[in-house]
Amino acid sequence: MQESAINIAVNLITQGDPDLYEIIGLSLRVSLSSVALSLIFGLTLGAALATGQFRGRAVLNIIINALMSMPPVVVGLLVYLALSRSGPMGWLGLLYTPTAMIIAQTFLITPLITALSRQVIEDLYLEYKEQFASLRLTQSQRIKALLWDARYSLSTVALAGLGRALSEVGAVIIVGGNIEHLTRVMTTAIALETSKGDLALALALGMILLGLALLINILLSSLNLSARRQAYA
Repeated sequence: MQESAINIAVNLITQGDPDLYEIIGLSLRVSLSSVALSLIFGLTLGAALATGQFRGRAVLNIIINALMSMPPVVVGLLVYLALSRSGPMGWLGLLYTPTAMIIAQTFLITPLITALSRQVIEDLYLEYKEQFASLRLTQSQRIKALLWDARYSLSTVALAGLGRALSEVGAVIIVGGNIEHLTRVMTTAIALETSKGDLALALALGMILLGLALLINILLSSLNLSARRQAYA
């Protein structure tokens, strides 16, 4: 029976099953959108924490690190409460939409992007701090220079965020509702189809998810190799 399910799963992938690729497309759209937003907020905050000296900086670092370990279901619950009809943003009508899923994933991934980028930029800033001072660069000029010099390392940060987004299930199922043809992504579809006993579709989605995870790791290795070559050049 399992061998038959594997064969059907392979056929679903190779024959271009429309439901399968609809789920994959939505997963990529939600994950890439949330990572893009997280990079905007995370890199900005990470650079500020790495190069700035202001009151509350240490406390903010602690909060960011704590938010990294927040359970996804808690993030989903908080976003659900905010977007529900009785919540402060209920009038927007975003609950159980892809936009709600993007919001939840953005809140989930931003602390990770912030913490990792802060560490990368801070290490680089300590190396260039005296040179920046001698050149009398402004804060914005320093940040631009650091972001460019750390572009390979920051690309690995972005890919780490993408991997986190693609594997997320707890938050998106709470705010998205796992609605067919609307908010069903790969992870939530795998959970549902497995519980229903439809192993073929679950296996097909699992294969695609594993393939994407492998691709992300290959890209991470390539970027790390490029960064090392640049460092020794």
